[in-house]
Amino acid sequence: MTCAECDFEYDLALAPTVSERAVDHAGAYAEVLSGEPAVLRLRPAPEVWSPVEYACHMRDVLLVQRERVLAARRLDRPVAEPMGRDERVDHDGYAEQAPADVARQLHDAALLFAHVLDRLSAADWDRTLTYSYPEPEERSLRWVAVHTLHELRHHLLDMRRPPGHGS
Repeated sequence: MTCAECDFEYDLALAPTVSERAVDHAGAYAEVLSGEPAVLRLRPAPEVWSPVEYACHMRDVLLVQRERVLAARRLDRPVAEPMGRDERVDHDGYAEQAPADVARQLHDAALLFAHVLDRLSAADWDRTLTYSYPEPEERSLRWVAVHTLHELRHHLLDMRRPPGHGS
């Protein structure tokens, strides 16, 4: 599978490298979030998130994915419930959060996610859960890791998109 928007190739062989790559991506997010807070809160279009909103989303994705990996290790075929991505923007006040705080939290979330991935055995990578995206389907933890890497890469590109170039 390849993302039509960012050309990310879902290569499950990348799974063991995702922990390091997640932490590296968190550093790239922090660079973007070091800009002017008022600018980081601007949406390029009404239906497109601002850079700080994308960063908050990724912080939460990393935390949710961590919990999904942990659930797949302790349960047989758990179901990954949708995280309510769109509702969180308003419910958690993404746009009002301090970019420096979000950068720190995203880094911590990346470390937490990476730590859980680094503890997976060869057999654990093949454990599964039912994942709702893009359609409900049983997915391995390899796929979950690679999908999370895709999210990190894709939304970093979204954050770097010049104003007026909505996704």
